[in-house]
Amino acid sequence: MDDRTADFDFHLPESSIAQHPARPRESARLLDVPADSATPFIDRRISDLPDLLRQGDLLVANDTAVIPAQLHALRGEAKIGVTLDQHQADGSWSALIRNVKRLKLGDTLTFPGTAETAEVTTLDGRGGATLRFSVEGDAFDTFLQTAGALALPPYIARPQGPTAEDQSDYRTIFAEHRGAVAAPTAGLHFTPELLRHIDEAGIGRETLTLHVGAGTFLPVRAETLSGHHMHAERGIITQETADRINAVKERGGRIVAIGTTTLRLLESAVSEDGRVMPFDGDTSIFIHPGFKFRAVDMLMTNFHLPRSTLFMLVCAFAGTERMKAAYEHAVRDGYRFYSYGDACLLRRAETP
Repeated sequence: MDDRTADFDFHLPESSIAQHPARPRESARLLDVPADSATPFIDRRISDLPDLLRQGDLLVANDTAVIPAQLHALRGEAKIGVTLDQHQADGSWSALIRNVKRLKLGDTLTFPGTAETAEVTTLDGRGGATLRFSVEGDAFDTFLQTAGALALPPYIARPQGPTAEDQSDYRTIFAEHRGAVAAPTAGLHFTPELLRHIDEAGIGRETLTLHVGAGTFLPVRAETLSGHHMHAERGIITQETADRINAVKERGGRIVAIGTTTLRLLESAVSEDGRVMPFDGDTSIFIHPGFKFRAVDMLMTNFHLPRSTLFMLVCAFAGTERMKAAYEHAVRDGYRFYSYGDACLLRRAETP
């Protein structure tokens, strides 16, 4: 396996980056990538998904809900940008900090227009910090609604900040448990009508929770994959969900992960013999070529950034050369990339 980050680079014109979602959501394009490398790619729509699955398959989606995690803070006169990352067990928050060099341990941050404050309790030297806010629970949720904004990915151009449309566009139909900084974007394509067609086709549905952190926006800056540090994210798979997944696998049904977040949590919770176990904790799994998949058979996912851990993941799942060819096809044929863009449907390749 080649360990070079540069091997996962590709050319992407800026015009390929989607700034708004397709309307209706299921009208977005879907690139069907057959497992057989001799079979051509097939251009479809998200609405075709029920016809591409089989009765008895199980669709698994991430039910995390995005919080307004972008905050503008002050340390005295200094402006400090805060993007919340992960809620810690002790009630504090890990965060990514803009202008972090202006901070030191013990500093107090204020937030214009509110009475709440946050104390800097740790600094990691890489742009991250731990903050302890003066409020928790429902009071903290109210504070976020007042002071926070959606932390839209930097490639979605919003010079004036997120719009009212973004508030609904950047939320999946599955969203239930608040805690994510970024949306699990493959789930953005689903509508009540599409779910009805999936149900009518005899395809099962299940959810799990992975609170996507701010680290998902960070590029791989290391020259090698082994030199990259993955941020941890909190995930939950209940006993009931694990039992249902395992029952489907035992009957010969396929597990279809909706998004890389779903896949990463399932592969974090699977045993050596392929059984998915209940899970409640952090995962920092880094999936790249050479990884042995045990839980997931198919993956529906959006198109990802060059040199990103998520492009490395899809290369591991469907084959590096196959995915490079698929992305070349997508760029050439005008597919829309990233969070508000189109998607592809992948079958698991055999691990070399």
